[in-house]
Amino acid sequence: MDVVALLGLLLLGIVVLTPLAGRVGVPQPIALTLYGLLLALVPVVPTPRVPPDVILPLVLPPLLFAQTLRGSVRELRADARAVTVLAVGLTAASAAAVAVVGHLLGLPWAVAVVLGAVVAPPDPVAATAVARTLRLPPRLVTVLEGEGQFNDATALTTYQVGLIAVVAGGIGLGEVGWRLALQVVSGVLVGLAGGVAARAALSRLADASVETTITLALPFAVYLLADAVESSGVLAVLAAGYFLRSRGHRASTSAGWVLGRSVWRYVDFLVTGLLFGFLGLELTSALEDTSRLGDGHALGLAAAVIGVLVVVRFAVVHGASALAGRRARRRGSATPAGWREATVASWAGMRGVVTVATALALPLTGEDGPFPHRSEVVLVALLTVLVTLVAQGLTLAPLVRRLGVGTAESADEDARRLRRDATRAALRAVAGASDVGERARSTVTTRYRARWEHQDRIVGLFDEGEEEPEAVEELGRLMVVATDAERDRVQQARRDGEVSPAVADRLLLDVEARAARYE
Repeated sequence: MDVVALLGLLLLGIVVLTPLAGRVGVPQPIALTLYGLLLALVPVVPTPRVPPDVILPLVLPPLLFAQTLRGSVRELRADARAVTVLAVGLTAASAAAVAVVGHLLGLPWAVAVVLGAVVAPPDPVAATAVARTLRLPPRLVTVLEGEGQFNDATALTTYQVGLIAVVAGGIGLGEVGWRLALQVVSGVLVGLAGGVAARAALSRLADASVETTITLALPFAVYLLADAVESSGVLAVLAAGYFLRSRGHRASTSAGWVLGRSVWRYVDFLVTGLLFGFLGLELTSALEDTSRLGDGHALGLAAAVIGVLVVVRFAVVHGASALAGRRARRRGSATPAGWREATVASWAGMRGVVTVATALALPLTGEDGPFPHRSEVVLVALLTVLVTLVAQGLTLAPLVRRLGVGTAESADEDARRLRRDATRAALRAVAGASDVGERARSTVTTRYRARWEHQDRIVGLFDEGEEEPEAVEELGRLMVVATDAERDRVQQARRDGEVSPAVADRLLLDVEARAARYE
């Protein structure tokens, strides 16, 4: 009952704070973290302990898979150099720098390496939330999201090697290299095999609910399988997700694709919100555990770690940007990014859900008893998340505005034009189709031509919106009136028994899908 009560309180916080955070301009992760922190101060609020060994398998697969649904293999390939520098080079450099600082401040080497791996990977959640609001350049958003996906593999592989050293009592350098190579290659192979199997299953089904269930089970299946064969579960999930993203669309029905995208968008939202709320609760517990140590060593260590992470990120990002600019100038091509974009990327290093999950997943015991310095490591990790989320998350938007990095491009404008282009492609395909009767061709052509004319008018109306803003506003109001009338008529038919509930629901889905374009 304690778990159910706590879950209810966290869900209440998500429901209330998500729209509120949007209105006041605070990133949702920050609001939920502070809510969890305040919640833990209430004496009657239960704080059940989650077993460490179930946190990573429960949290990481859905988060990683949801990220692949927002990404693009083509965009990642185009920016592979920048993503690799940040996801591998910067993550490794951050973990190494933190490990050195941790060891100098009293941690054993193995524990220091674990701490470095825990705090090394930034989380793109808050950064991309700002990106959507301020219209950061698409390439910068792709690089930040790509870093947020693939740095988890680098950090978690280092994390696992460090845990082996702590729990098993040591590991040689040669074995480290062998384990890293094996985990990367076998993890990708496991993920691709899972993606191929899922696509084969989807192609043989025609039920939206069953198709969505397969995509929900896939990330957990490949993660657990990869873990069983000592592979990288992170890379397995990413490989499976990107395979389905690029190769699995035609295997799904249209209804299955729509339902799956909606479910995964909600899963991403819910898991992220619960984890950030849980962060505040665990931070209070970690502070209580550390207060029994009798000194401020953990707080000093946390301050040093945060400083090192900020300095290393600025150095690597600006250095890589300068080298890329020099290389572009030698080739006579456009500079991929300037110092303004590099500064935004440097400041967008907020730590988040992966750091929380790995810190809480630390085992309770090591080689010779309790896991050494566990309370300190957990506290430092959670403080790093809290400070970077608040300090960098709240100041990233003003920094973007100050540097003038945002663009005037609108995703809505791109969507309107692409929708019109897709309709034109459909008209060409219908005109060129063979072995069909003229009556069928004329019927389909009439439908798509009417859609084309409608979309052409929509694009023209929005293009002229600066001269006639009242026309754009009237369009939105009129679409709401029409949708309400359509919705009321279908619901009335269901209430009066004119059609079955299943038929009414099918029509309502079509009505709501069209209405969502104008919200």
